[in-house]
Parts: sequence; C-alpha cells; structure tokens
Amino acid sequence: MNELIDEISKFTIGIDEVGRGCLSGPVVACSILLKKTILTDPRHLQIVDSKTLSIIKREKLAHFIKQHSVFNFGLSSVSEIEKNNILIATKIAMLRSFNNFYKFDSPVKIDGPKFFELTKKTEFIINGDKKSRVIAAASIVAKSFRDQLMNRLSKKFPQYNWKNNKGYGTKEHIKMIEKFGVTKYHRKTFEPIKSMQLNNTR
Repeated sequence: MNELIDEISKFTIGIDEVGRGCLSGPVVACSILLKKTILTDPRHLQIVDSKTLSIIKREKLAHFIKQHSVFNFGLSSVSEIEKNNILIATKIAMLRSFNNFYKFDSPVKIDGPKFFELTKKTEFIINGDKKSRVIAAASIVAKSFRDQLMNRLSKKFPQYNWKNNKGYGTKEHIKMIEKFGVTKYHRKTFEPIKSMQLNNTR
C-alpha cells in the first residue's frame, strides 16, 4: 500500500511486456501511469502479477486500472521478432509504448534485468511485477490487450486454439502446428517450430 502511494506521488511509470515466450503472435508492451484516484477504490489492493490472476479477475482489474491511468501499448510484430531477435523486439515494443511518456520526466520501473537504456530515471527490476504495483498494473493491462488480440486471430485460425493457449507452446498447439503447418503469425525461428519440417505457410 505505502509503496503504491509512493509510486503514484512520484508519478512513476511502469512498463511490462507479455508474449515473449509464445510461438505465435506479437510481443506487447504497456507503459502506464496510475492516477491518484485509484487509491480511493479498495480494488487497487488486488493489483498483483498478472500471471497469478484468473482470466475473469484479470479482465475486471484491467478495466478498473484503465479507468484510473494513462497508458499506451507498443507492439513488435512476428516479422520484427524474426528479423531481429526476441530481446530486440521486446525493446522495440517497450520504446513504442513509452513514446508518449517522455514529456513526463518521471521515474520509470521496468520488469526484468537491464538490457537497454531508456531514461536516467529508469530502474530495471527482476521479478518487478511481483515487487512493484505500477509494473503489476502494466502487466495486467498488457496481458488483457494481447489476449484480446489473440482471441481475434483465433477466429481466423481456429484450429490452433489461440483463444485458449494465446499462442504459447502447449502440447495441443504444437500438435496442431505439426498437422496444419504454420501461419504468418507463427514465429518460425522459435523451437520447436524451427526444427520441424514444415512447408506450408498460411
């Protein structure tokens, strides 16, 4: 609680990403600045690492957080991931998400070990989504956004069940790749796809 008050009073911006380990779909980053109004609602105490939340609770929290924040998304496409690598693609997504926030000159907290320069006030925090509420908020909103994106793509390619696996390498997803091949949304430089003998791209 005191940590969140401190982050908000200092106009701290949180940044997190989702989708780095997926076999399909983009990497999505979110930069977020929480407003003081969020402290008036007890739901702010529920802001924790998105990976620990149920889908229903995460979606409700994402809606709540967006009502009390300024936020922006940045995406790196599959082609950008393939052209560069996942680390550079993550950096690109984070920079895009932060594009509208340079004017604030605020402290910035980013989840993970340091792997690029952003601003002089930037702090990289390993397991930051567990240690910082503002990073956790970014993780929740980013996860919600990417899940909705994968749900839309799943309607075009229902055989891969992206609606449920969100592009992650589940056993079912891998079996469907072996059966139907890959789409332009699959990351063909990622294992096990890279080692598969696949010819068809949809």
